[in-house]
Amino acid sequence: MLTLLIALFVVGWAAAAIIGTQAYFRGEQTKPIHERNWRSSSFEQLAKSVTGVETDYSARVPAYQMDAYSSRMLPDA
Repeated sequence: MLTLLIALFVVGWAAAAIIGTQAYFRGEQTKPIHERNWRSSSFEQLAKSVTGVETDYSARVPAYQMDAYSSRMLPDA
């Protein structure tokens, strides 16, 4: 009986981890993205292998229009 309970717990945990990973990457593929990560090939590969869906860049928008990363007003150090 205890073995069955432990097996059920392990299967439930694995299912929750897989569903959570899918949800995370599908969410990340659709939300606004920072300019420096716009074409992150490593994220694209990982997201595609986890979800089986390529990122649709026409549905994504840049997240921060002006910040320290994209600013040309900062002095060169």
